[in-house]
Formats: sequence, structure tokens, C-alpha cells
Amino acid sequence: MESVTVIGGGIVGLAVARQLTLTVPDVAVTVVDKEADIARHQTGHNSGVVHAGLYYKPGSLKATLCRRGMSMLREYCSDKGIPYNEVGKLVVAVDGDEVAPLREIERRSIENQVPGLRWLDAAAMRELEPNVDGVAALHSPRTAITDFPAVARAYADDVVAAGGRLRLGMEVTGLVRDGTGVWVRTAKGGFPTDYVVICAGLHSDRVARLAGDEAEPAIVPFRGEYLDLVPEKRNLVNGLIYPVPDPSYPFLGVHFTRRVDGGLDIGPNAVLAFSREGYRRSDVSLRDLSAAVRWPGFRRLARTHWRMGLGEMAGSASRRLFVSRAQRYVPQLQVGDVVPAHAGVRAQALDRDGGLVDDFRIHHLDRVTAVRNAPSPAATSSMAIAEHVVEQVVEHAHLRPSPTSSTVRAEPASA
Repeated sequence: MESVTVIGGGIVGLAVARQLTLTVPDVAVTVVDKEADIARHQTGHNSGVVHAGLYYKPGSLKATLCRRGMSMLREYCSDKGIPYNEVGKLVVAVDGDEVAPLREIERRSIENQVPGLRWLDAAAMRELEPNVDGVAALHSPRTAITDFPAVARAYADDVVAAGGRLRLGMEVTGLVRDGTGVWVRTAKGGFPTDYVVICAGLHSDRVARLAGDEAEPAIVPFRGEYLDLVPEKRNLVNGLIYPVPDPSYPFLGVHFTRRVDGGLDIGPNAVLAFSREGYRRSDVSLRDLSAAVRWPGFRRLARTHWRMGLGEMAGSASRRLFVSRAQRYVPQLQVGDVVPAHAGVRAQALDRDGGLVDDFRIHHLDRVTAVRNAPSPAATSSMAIAEHVVEQVVEHAHLRPSPTSSTVRAEPASA
């Protein structure tokens, strides 16, 4: 029996492992992760939003996988009893200057077949969100929220039920390819496998380099910090409220996110994290920080967007400034209405020239497939990403899929 090892116990790695058990049931699948439990990093610090595909470039893999993945995830959550609430999203133009960019998002959304999309004037917008200020909005009623750690746990259960293994608490320290297989070195010893799929998230570049892959793109971590509305103020917002993105900036900006546990988050900002797992301001890794600032792509990015970076740092230091940015959309919000909430770290892939890698980047090295970039909405798209990756693994590893395999080429899903 041939074996495939998936490195990474986040939602993408687990989805890939699950899809392997469905596509090639006679292959032994193992998931390896350095943590003692699954979904400890990006998956476990996710906003919980199931995206409908509004912003993404039409025809991109990101757009295609998002639309298919959303449809698959909705059905999966229903089957597994995982919360999936279609609370809807408003993308709000706060003034006339943002109307034209909002129209461009509308155009992209139509090409991406976003279901139920509506253009709203100010009056119609306030029927949905009475406390929101703006001149126009796009409404995506099918944008949803879910519990992505619960989804990841369900994927893991599916892997184990199909005969796969989870080997947790095993940090991968080496990958030796010999032409017929791969020797996986870990801090607890090594083992052989026929094929490796790397889905290592915040450490995807480092693990890929263990297999001999190139340095580019490199991961630079950005921490996104959130505030939480106090319970008595959560009725200020009914669903999700998002800004019109500024195309000259690489990050989206502050928005309002309702969560399945009843919470309502405001954020995130985006500041350079001093550790790849730097969820607190005090978390510092000299290795991670040095790697970030030495990467030519980061230095070019910093030179281009230094004003934005200073602004994000100021928002991190001043709650009043952070709240003032959110007040553009909900003027009734006050500083006393919020408390500090969770933070996440985004694995931002940067090319050497400073370009932010916006779409999926997958490298193949003999018996290793490395997912070098799986950008947001990776959690939404996880099942569709898994189809796409496993299709390529089957081809490169010369595996024999089951005649009833569910792996298909990703196409936009119907609403």
C-alpha cells in the first residue's frame, strides 16, 4: 500500500487528507503537525466568515475555489450539525468617492456568480442595518458565519474513520527525497512515506525549503487584532459590515464580524507580527523577525506602504483611534462599548519583488507537493482546495483514484 503524508493540521491540510481518503481509498494517509492538537494557528484564530466571492478577480483560482467551496461547506456543515448561519454582509460606501470602487466590486461579484447580490441605496441599506452610515452598499445575503475549528475537527474525524492517522506533537525537521520516496525527519524520529503534501500555513516556506524548494515566496506574518462589542451593544449590528477596499493598500481594513457564539468583533488591523505565532504584542521570535526584515520583498513592501504601516501601528496602540475607524460605519459606537478580543496571525506570502501573492501558489518537487500560499478565503474554500490539490497529487504521484472518486476539476458552483 502506498502512503501519503500531509504536513499541517490546519483546515487546509486536514481537508486535503480527507479528500485523499475519498479519492484514493487504498492509500495510507497520515497527517503530521508539530502541535499537540489540530487547528492551533490560522484555523483556530479565524474570523469564522464563509465568503461568497465578492472581491476576487474573476477567473482566478481564488474566485473559482471560493464559490465551489462555499457550496460544499454549506452542505457539509448541514450534514455534520455544525453551525452555519447566513447572516449576510454589507459592503458599505461611506461617501461618494467610494461608489465607483463599489461598482467595480459589484461587477466582479456578478462575474463570480455571487448569489442573491443586491445594490442598495442609503435607505435600503438602513432597513437591514439601521445604525450604519453610508451612501450605498452591496448586500450579499448568502455570506455566512461558521465554526471553522469545528469544521477542522470534523475533517480530522473523517480521516481517522477512513483509516488515516494523526501524528501530533511531531515537528518536521527534514525531508529527504531519494527518487522513490521521502524520509520524514521529526523531533521524535523519522519515518518513510511515498509522497508528501505540505500545507504548513505560517511555516509553509520553511517546510518547503526542507524538501529543496526555492525561497520564494516567503511568509511574513501580520497580526490582526480585534475588539469585541460588549454584550449590551451587540444589537448595533445585525450581520457583517465590510469596507470598500482601497486598491492602493494591501489589507482590507476594519470591519464588523458577527460570530456563531454570539460575539461581535471589530477589526482587524494589520501590524507586523514579531513572531510567526505572535498572537500577543509581547510575543517575539528573533528568528522570525530577522527573517521578515531580511526578506527583500518585505523591505520593498515597507518602502511602498510605510504610511499605512505607521497608521496600523497607531491603531494598535490607541483604542480610541481603532474605534474611530469603525465609527465611520457605525457612528453610535463609543470607546466604552468595546473590550479587547482575540488576535490572529496572517501568513502573508511575499515575492522577492515585494508583490503580495494574492492567489494560490503550489509547487511540485518530485515526490513533494508544497502549498506555498493558500490565501483567504482558504477556510471557506478548504474542500474545493482539497479537490484541486489532490487532483494534482494523483497526477504527480501516479496514484490510482477510485472509479467513484469525488475529485473533479473545480468549477464555479451554482447558487
